[in-house]
Amino acid sequence: MDTRLKKKVTKLLIIVSASVFVVTFIFGAQAGPGAAFVVAAFFAGIACFSLNEYITVRVEEYEMILHAIRTLSEDSFEEEIKEDAGVFEPMKEELCTLRKQVKKAVETEVRSERMKAELITNVSHDLKTPLTAITTYVELLKKEDITKEERISYIETLEKKAARMKVLIEDLFDLSKANSNDVTLDISNVDVINLMKQVVVEHNENYEKMGLQLIWNTPEDKVEVPLDNQKTYRIFENLFLNIEKYAMKNSRVYIDVGMGKNLEIVIRNMSADPLHIPGEQLTERFVRGDQARNTEGSGLGLAIAKSFVEVQGGQFEVTVDGDLFKVSIGFRK
Repeated sequence: MDTRLKKKVTKLLIIVSASVFVVTFIFGAQAGPGAAFVVAAFFAGIACFSLNEYITVRVEEYEMILHAIRTLSEDSFEEEIKEDAGVFEPMKEELCTLRKQVKKAVETEVRSERMKAELITNVSHDLKTPLTAITTYVELLKKEDITKEERISYIETLEKKAARMKVLIEDLFDLSKANSNDVTLDISNVDVINLMKQVVVEHNENYEKMGLQLIWNTPEDKVEVPLDNQKTYRIFENLFLNIEKYAMKNSRVYIDVGMGKNLEIVIRNMSADPLHIPGEQLTERFVRGDQARNTEGSGLGLAIAKSFVEVQGGQFEVTVDGDLFKVSIGFRK
């Protein structure tokens, strides 16, 4: 107990004890001054002792809460109040809730700062790689002694590298707009299953080369949901392109669509390489299934898909179970 609080408690005990003594003495005066004094002193002592015990317990509870507030202000979020806080129990519960919220906010901010640093590093890496190649091939094209076939080959390489840079910049632009909620939605009734099959048609040739078999489990009736057709197409495009890049050859891909209270879409495939990354991290920017970053692409596909789902009020979740990769999407009907 600090000095100021101790002085106030002592003053309160004196006032209460004196008040009890005076009141008891006045009412007991008929029995004689001596007896009245003894009775008044007795009750004043009991009042002083009882009040002191009560105040001591309350002060201990108060100091426990105060200590918790101080640790919270010092950015210490691990220490929890496990003891009973007595009359301060509602305050303790609110403080515990606040501690969890502040801890979560701090962790989110730390994670955001880490992602910003990684974003700069990865953007630099992914832009520098094709840019270096473009510079190299431009220098080669300047040579006068190259053959026509070499010139054509260099130009084709330049086109590929320029296209990769274009995809990366467009993906960054789309993701930035989605994360800042600067997205204009053109809502209409979208036939989701038909839209998914349109996307698959573009990848069928490569799927056949990989020996992938798509297993559809969908309702027979048309499934229409109010969505932005273009953004939803991009969602499925990124997901099926992800399958093309990372799925195990000669395996099955399961596409389940269900209609309950909401539209539920689940896409599952086996990964060609072991997945050592938690599902939630795979939706972060520039995270790829191959940590060596050997595949073409921006590493933004799942992040963009998730953002475009959420900006339309849906839920997007990636789960990994061994080599099984699963994407779950939910949209309100």
